[in-house]
Amino acid sequence: MLDQLLIFTRGGLILWELGSSLKGSPIDALIRSCLLEERSADAAFHYDAPGAAGGAAYTLKWVFDNDLGLVFVAVYQRIFHLLYVDDLLAAVRREFSRIHDPSRTSYDDFNETFRQLQKEAEARAEEMRKSKQAARVPTAPKKQTSGSGKQRNSGSSGNTSGSGKDESDGDSGKGRWLANGSSNGQGNESKDNSRAPSGFLKGKETGAREVGAFDVNKLQKLRSKGGKKTDAGGVGSKATKAEPKKNVKKNRVWDDSPSESRLDFTNPVDERGEEPLEVVEADRGESMMDKEEIVSSESESEEDEEVENEKPCTKKKGWFSSMFQSIAGNAVLEKSDLKPALKALKDRLMTKNVAEEIAEKLCESVAASLEGKKLGSFTRVSSTVQTAMEEALLRILTPKRSIDILRDVHVAKEHGRPYVVVFVGVNGVGKSTNLAKVAYWLLQHEVSVMLAACDTFRSGAVEQLRTHARRLQIPIFEKGYEKDPAIVAKEAIQEAKSNNSDVVLVDTAGRMQDNEPLMRALSKLINLNNPDLVLFVGEALVGNDAVDQLTKFNQKLADLSTISNARLIDGILLTKFDTIDDKVGAALSMVYVSGAPVMFVGCGQSYTDLKKLNVKSIVKTLLK
Repeated sequence: MLDQLLIFTRGGLILWELGSSLKGSPIDALIRSCLLEERSADAAFHYDAPGAAGGAAYTLKWVFDNDLGLVFVAVYQRIFHLLYVDDLLAAVRREFSRIHDPSRTSYDDFNETFRQLQKEAEARAEEMRKSKQAARVPTAPKKQTSGSGKQRNSGSSGNTSGSGKDESDGDSGKGRWLANGSSNGQGNESKDNSRAPSGFLKGKETGAREVGAFDVNKLQKLRSKGGKKTDAGGVGSKATKAEPKKNVKKNRVWDDSPSESRLDFTNPVDERGEEPLEVVEADRGESMMDKEEIVSSESESEEDEEVENEKPCTKKKGWFSSMFQSIAGNAVLEKSDLKPALKALKDRLMTKNVAEEIAEKLCESVAASLEGKKLGSFTRVSSTVQTAMEEALLRILTPKRSIDILRDVHVAKEHGRPYVVVFVGVNGVGKSTNLAKVAYWLLQHEVSVMLAACDTFRSGAVEQLRTHARRLQIPIFEKGYEKDPAIVAKEAIQEAKSNNSDVVLVDTAGRMQDNEPLMRALSKLINLNNPDLVLFVGEALVGNDAVDQLTKFNQKLADLSTISNARLIDGILLTKFDTIDDKVGAALSMVYVSGAPVMFVGCGQSYTDLKKLNVKSIVKTLLK
């Protein structure tokens, strides 16, 4: 059953709507999470309504009319698996485009046309269902003759799932559709991998043996002649030596009855009982976070020409016809026209360290937004594709929601609680160093900061964070090693609240995304303390690994969460940005996968080397 069908402009004006009200906001979620995120080339969008709304699950499908700037969206419950929504949407787009008038905002007369399209779609669905059922009916079995030992199954190899059911139209005029199986049209063809050998060697007792097979008699003759060693996998070989025992890692034991003080290596007193040397205070320079980066606004004509030069020649259209189209205009863009320019852009993005999967999806989304659009006068296809890709990258990298840490800190302070930030990420990306950079930036804005040493797993982690705290002259809350980091973070937040600290920066242990015990401990820390911001610290050096890291981090946090509304990553801190030159694609890959904005960029070793991500500069670098 189709729940809703909408026709609206890209500006958000609803021209025609049919159907009942839905639970939740699936259309808004589609626009935010799919259309604005340049995922319009996806086959469908799945939406799960919140628990308070009844937990309804919807599937949304859509088509575009790029020439008129219209979007056609169909919504139905996921359990029905409607197979012919795509056919219906294509028919609705075709008929509605004929009557569309830019001056009109209401199309009540389209109701009757839609009902007719609905009946035609139902008839086609019923006819297809009957044809598939007829193909699946087996013919009468033939009598098996004495000489035949083989039977072949009749029917098609395609496996159709689900049975269609006819449903009558409702009073409101919304379509009642044929419920059918999966839209993939799975064809499970069984392959016969058994092949007859090319020749046989007849033996006296064995009957038939393949040529080239392993001969045991030959092996025994070789061993009788003095063959010393045979392969471990050979027939007749004996395992004379026992397998070596695996070394099992033992827990460290310092004494027969070790005391807690002996196991706590965070004591600042050294072995001789003397205080260590005083750490030099950090230099008070201005953080790069407060400096605006200026991007030169040069003409992009040279880049457009470069893309045009990279465009391979096609057999269908020559140089003259392409030039004539650019002068005359009004040429409708097709996939074949867009393919060469998109191929050049995809290769360019991949050379800038963008993950191949992300680059492919971006090009498909741009193609979906341009197909069917008329080419303007004196406009080349390559420049049109370049402009569309630039707009797509700007939409992706621009934060969808405002995260102003300084403003949120003051709001939390008014409510009498500290603002909590948790830094997470894989091993060795620079979490502790960039945590200190963020603390330095907050101190410059007269915000009191306290550090929480919750990396109780890595040796030297607490000492490293203590050194940063001494240089920055800020307090640190520590409990040593081998403690529960969730409890340490909770006690640190309570300590900050009693000391009137504005911000608590929680340092966590580095962990790989596949390490379930450590990921479970991280999920516990986040769920127990409910921080205001969860920052994922990632390297700008990675390419495809960025997609895997962020995807699995979010997936593990969702799967291991003990609450229904799991807390995921809120923002990204990109480190080592000064070492990548123009290969800035990791930023695009991370934002595209997680939807979280890049809030900080680490670009050096000192405390001042922390800045904001300049979106225009990144887009310009990706496309040049």
